[in-house]
Amino acid sequence: MNVVCRIRYEIDPFRRDLFEQYAKAWLTLIPACGGDLIGYFMPHEGTNYEALALIGFESLAAYENYRACLRNDPKSRANFEFAEREKFILREERAFLRKVTK
Repeated sequence: MNVVCRIRYEIDPFRRDLFEQYAKAWLTLIPACGGDLIGYFMPHEGTNYEALALIGFESLAAYENYRACLRNDPKSRANFEFAEREKFILREERAFLRKVTK
């Protein structure tokens, strides 16, 4: 794993249960499309509207292949459509990180 995609979600704090359902669906879909899922993280203490996902890849090219797979996978598209329909994700941002130490 050379690159980690960090996705920061701003979620509706009153609809966290829907975000958790969305995140749990990715537990099998992400690995099936080539991502190394490190985890989804829900608010626990403090801020009640921020959630994170960390997904590892061998390269940015592997990430692009993964994104193409998600777009073509019916279960992945259904999960994206669920989020759009229910509107529990208010904002989403991605950053790509590299590991400094082994």
